[in-house]
Amino acid sequence: MKEILTQEKSIYIQIKELIENDILRDVLMEEERVPSTNELARLYTINPATAAKGVNLLVDEGILYKRRGIGMFVAAGARQKIMEKRRERFYEDYVKSLLAEAGRLGISRDEVIAMLAGGADAAGKTEGAEKR
Repeated sequence: MKEILTQEKSIYIQIKELIENDILRDVLMEEERVPSTNELARLYTINPATAAKGVNLLVDEGILYKRRGIGMFVAAGARQKIMEKRRERFYEDYVKSLLAEAGRLGISRDEVIAMLAGGADAAGKTEGAEKR
């Protein structure tokens, strides 16, 4: 779980995402205990309140739950919830903007699909066709 925190976004958001990533990678399994806020604070040299803020976001989303006196645990179905949430965000953040830009450039959906299926080769063929 020890990854480097960056200045790109709030630390508590990064803590939340690190835990989500560990759940997605099966480092943390459903019903498994997650590191405490104090453990996270020591691991990342951050304030325990900051770690708690990230963990509490996951509790609010139903990804983690608290067992009184024992700690926080990964909820049943957490991996699926994270996948669904990230798929929606992927669509909103990448696919919609990709299709909008393709539309501005006059690239059809079929051409976009061909580019995605063929990678760089398809993109190069489209460019080559336009130059002719």
